Amino acid sequence: MARILLVEDEKDLSERIAERLKLQGHQVLQVFDGLQALQKFEGFAPDLLILDVMLPGLDGLSVCRRIRAFSFVPILMLTARTGELERVLGFEVGADDYVPKPFSLLELEARVRALLRRGKPMQEEPLDLGMLEYAGCTLDLASRQVRVQQQPIELTRREFDLLLYLVRHPGRVFSREWLIRQVWDEDYQGMDRTIDTHITRLRQKLAGSLLAEKIVSVRGLGYRLEAQS
Repeated sequence: MARILLVEDEKDLSERIAERLKLQGHQVLQVFDGLQALQKFEGFAPDLLILDVMLPGLDGLSVCRRIRAFSFVPILMLTARTGELERVLGFEVGADDYVPKPFSLLELEARVRALLRRGKPMQEEPLDLGMLEYAGCTLDLASRQVRVQQQPIELTRREFDLLLYLVRHPGRVFSREWLIRQVWDEDYQGMDRTIDTHITRLRQKLAGSLLAEKIVSVRGLGYRLEAQS
């Protein structure tokens, strides 16, 4: 059973989602605007946040950005907008997945299960919490912070996970599909360009570092982190 904070201002839709999740054994707290979400988040301590983009008062992207400043809780965003730009913005501020409206409750359940499985190891696994160094970059696994030449770099949860996976497997070429399965979840059904978007953001945030230069595209195959010489 998981604790799920559901932030959706369409009350009929919120009720249908909450009822379905409760049937799966989850505890669901429903709120209907962005400010309520921030007020309830800490006290409720959710295992998953389901967050509508279009909310009265404080919009979902702003809520996501604020929560990402202090929490790595999985965030699933709901949106009536289908444009790629909005999805990219959502990933940039820290969303883990998107479900476009209208959606089936079966699909939503599958996304919820996938995110909860991804979130659990990070909360329960106390192992391997040391430091990794690669090409002038330091990854602190305990605090999940990245530094380049001692300067902190702000990464989202998925950006950190993707960089960590590449650093742990230098010199190997990985397809987009493989990286999706390893860094997201084998059931993840996100858009095809999810990996491209995250790689682009990583390169931008690490710009000027040797590490950024070592993340290379392999035409027709995927991506590789070049081995250190």
